[in-house]
Amino acid sequence: MNPGRVRSIGLTGGIGSGKSTVAALLVRHGAALVDTDAIARALTLPGGAAIAAIADTFGAAMIGADGALDRERMRQQVFADPAAKARLEAILHPLIAAQAEREAEAAGARIVVFDVPLLAESTRWRARVDRILVVDCEEDTQRRRVMQRSGWSDAAVRAVIAQQAGRAARRAIADAVIYNDGLSPPELAHEVRALWERWAC
Repeated sequence: MNPGRVRSIGLTGGIGSGKSTVAALLVRHGAALVDTDAIARALTLPGGAAIAAIADTFGAAMIGADGALDRERMRQQVFADPAAKARLEAILHPLIAAQAEREAEAAGARIVVFDVPLLAESTRWRARVDRILVVDCEEDTQRRRVMQRSGWSDAAVRAVIAQQAGRAARRAIADAVIYNDGLSPPELAHEVRALWERWAC
């Protein structure tokens, strides 16, 4: 194996940046994907490992009739109250990290891509990976994409962006940046392929 070849990549980007598309392209090249958002969702589904602790900490009203986390209610609370956000993270982050490591171990010899939306905010994740790839675009582009796909209001999207690390903070930790603004799908695929050949071969 090339001594410069990486074993793990931390992938991050703001909401609407196209990070999930880049993750899918990396998987197509042979990477194993560990999606921390998907892990978080699984933890908060009916019977999920985080449900009991969330109910104990925030009250049964945060759990819907189906037994899953009421994500919209929780989103509103953590946006309004930084202390509530910290309490939720204290529950979820250790569980996410443990499941992510199990999935990484199951990947065997494949390069592991950790898709971590809050990677820039976490020293733990930065220390865990060999390289960091940031998918970047203008905030206007982020808002337009998220509004088109989700139906959220402009104010709701702005609130999410404000909760995330800024573009400059993400770019400052990057080993590589894909500027995904105005790229066609083939152009984005070309950017990802070139990066994969540089890091994985």
